[in-house]
Amino acid sequence: MNAPVPPSSFDRRPLNVRLATPRGFCAGVDRAIQIVERAIEKFGAPVYVRHEIVHNRHVVERLKGMGAVFVKELDECPDDRPVVFSAHGVPKSVPATARSREMLFLDATCPLVSKVHVEAERHHAAGRHIILIGHAGHPEVVGTMGQLPPGAISLVETVSDAETFQRPGDQPLAYATQTTLSVDDTADILAALKRRFPELPDPHKEDICYATTNRQEAVKRLGEGCELVLVVGSKNSSNSARLVDVALKAGANDARLVDDASDVDWSWFDGVTTVGVTAGASAPEPLIEALIDAIRARFDAVVTEDDGARETVSFKLPRALTA
Repeated sequence: MNAPVPPSSFDRRPLNVRLATPRGFCAGVDRAIQIVERAIEKFGAPVYVRHEIVHNRHVVERLKGMGAVFVKELDECPDDRPVVFSAHGVPKSVPATARSREMLFLDATCPLVSKVHVEAERHHAAGRHIILIGHAGHPEVVGTMGQLPPGAISLVETVSDAETFQRPGDQPLAYATQTTLSVDDTADILAALKRRFPELPDPHKEDICYATTNRQEAVKRLGEGCELVLVVGSKNSSNSARLVDVALKAGANDARLVDDASDVDWSWFDGVTTVGVTAGASAPEPLIEALIDAIRARFDAVVTEDDGARETVSFKLPRALTA
């Protein structure tokens, strides 16, 4: 087996590197991570976290090192230690169980996901059947469907699903979406639904969150001018995976999802003169910086930052952590 070629022996040919703006952490992810960090600081370790706080392996491992214990369900948590609910949201049954056990729990659900929950409850109270556009099994979808009684929400994942969806009886309809979907794919699904059900009302506000929309717009610009686009993010991150899809649809010859620089196969760069780099909303900036450093070690790289939306959104922490 051949030994790996050290970076110093590469030809260091010129390479343009375009950094997307915005990229990486959004306000909801930043808030969720802070909740775990502050809980450990205030209550000591261990602090339990139901599901991954956000979908990023590096974030989860760092929090484990601080004293977070990640579990699948509440029955794995003791009654006398704090538990944090992930940024993706949880079914109503989860906090209800925590209250019945008199547990101290902190809800790190992204406020924009909570907004979808509120809208779903409003539609249900008005007697509407809700079509949820999203991915089956994703924690956010599980959490949203768990806000209402079984049968109150129908999940639609594709245009094909939209074409075959059957209205339950004569119920009026409403729709909501997972916050991390492809904007363009969702528009196609919605167009199919509205063609069949013209009376379908719009939500008060767009469900796909500002951070997802901004990052997809930024990666579209990369895809238009880059042969290769690298998206930093974990494999189970929905918003990161969508960035790969968007880059390819925008015109990139190749787009790859990488957990970090060690995931890169440098043969992807063969024939590439311009590479785009971005990151999903749950990927920390140091991972992006390390990827840029790895590229610079192998190429005569000129790094430029694209213009894009400047995000100033921030969300308050729970009162239990600030009082």
